[in-house]
Amino acid sequence: QVQLVESGGGLVQAGGSLRLSCAASGRTFSTYGMGWFRQAPGKEREFVAAISWSGGITYYANSMKGRFTISRDNAKNTVYLQMNSLKPEDTAVYYCAARSIDISATIVPLEASWDYWGQGSQVTVSS
Repeated sequence: QVQLVESGGGLVQAGGSLRLSCAASGRTFSTYGMGWFRQAPGKEREFVAAISWSGGITYYANSMKGRFTISRDNAKNTVYLQMNSLKPEDTAVYYCAARSIDISATIVPLEASWDYWGQGSQVTVSS
């Protein structure tokens, strides 16, 4: 069992930056693929980014490429999402997810591919 706890959300002005963190319990964190999703009010949850167990492979949703960066520190059991040039449309609850089998391009956008979820962290971008 893996427990995920997000932190770092908050209110920021458009053009600003935030860094989300996701702390994971469990000794096998370094073998898990990790990802971020988000859900805006009235919308379905959508894929944001994912990173392989080694950190060597990353995937991003097209709208986040160049603005968001996912990274991980296996020694700290933590995955990060650095968000720059934030826009009001980035306002959402951001969820951390873990997958016990490593990731691939075809499965990362699918919610059903992920085994564990955090409780979410609110990010609000004001205009």
